Amino acid sequence: MFVRIPLRRAMMGAVLAMLAGAAGAQTGDWPNRPIRLVVAGPAGAGMDIYARLLAAPLQAALKTSIVVDNKAGANSLIGNDAVAKAAPDGYTLLFTPSSAVAINPIVVAKMPYDTLKDLLPVAQIGAGGILLMTNPASGFKSLQDMVRYAKANPGKLTYGSWGNGSTGHLVMEGIKVHYGLDMQHVPYKGTAAVVNDLLGDNIKVAFTDIASPVPHIRSGKLVAMGATGSGRGPALPEVPTLTEQGYKFDADGWYGMFAPAGTPMPIVRRINEEINKILATDEMRQKFASQNMLAPPIKTADQFANTVRSDVEMWQSLAKAIKLKID
Repeated sequence: MFVRIPLRRAMMGAVLAMLAGAAGAQTGDWPNRPIRLVVAGPAGAGMDIYARLLAAPLQAALKTSIVVDNKAGANSLIGNDAVAKAAPDGYTLLFTPSSAVAINPIVVAKMPYDTLKDLLPVAQIGAGGILLMTNPASGFKSLQDMVRYAKANPGKLTYGSWGNGSTGHLVMEGIKVHYGLDMQHVPYKGTAAVVNDLLGDNIKVAFTDIASPVPHIRSGKLVAMGATGSGRGPALPEVPTLTEQGYKFDADGWYGMFAPAGTPMPIVRRINEEINKILATDEMRQKFASQNMLAPPIKTADQFANTVRSDVEMWQSLAKAIKLKID
């Protein structure tokens, strides 16, 4: 029996079949070679710790090798840029902090890429704050100890962060404005360098990530004066938040997995699903807690994209409100 099909419907069906075939060609045999995971920070820092915690089970789930490639510097700009310009084929991924995504566009005069257009959100990894740290030689035990000293000694106290435009830089500038402090910023290329100079008493106070200083805090070699974020870190429940100490800052930071824009969405969704399965396991939740990170939220790629857009607006509004200037 001959059935007559309208030409437009036939053409539409053919186009859909072609698109389906193309998508299958793009993702059907993926992955069939190693995946490069660019970590936009130095080896040994908090970001690197979390990336490697995730990389091992993820490569088992995807049945391929994941090669970690640390590209530190410029508040993660170097690593982010490398991925923004990489081929969108699912074989290059980015692990980067929220500060590098949300703050860089407002503090870098000439961005080498467009954060929202060139980086595709894949999955959110964790939520938490950052630590306000000092060497025991300072005698500081709390945020207010630091504030009292800085007020009594204008210009004598310097502070470190892991780079111009980092979350640590932005938060401390907010503290300076709030309390009327005169403190100079010393930017480093990563949190590992900050922690080393704190240990050597080469700098008195600094903001760091929430993971890498934990062993030094427990050994008494460093003192945590406070933490940003909506709650105390699970590995350091004795350390109060800045909000508890009188400076309200409840915003949580995060680490995120991104891909170059144009990466096929079936690949993005596959990675997102595998990461979420890993994050939901008791083993991974315990590992994150041991590294002082709050239980990771489970979000789809689209939900994470909404978080990225919202945080970009929030952090950039804050940076403008305190008239952030780059040293």
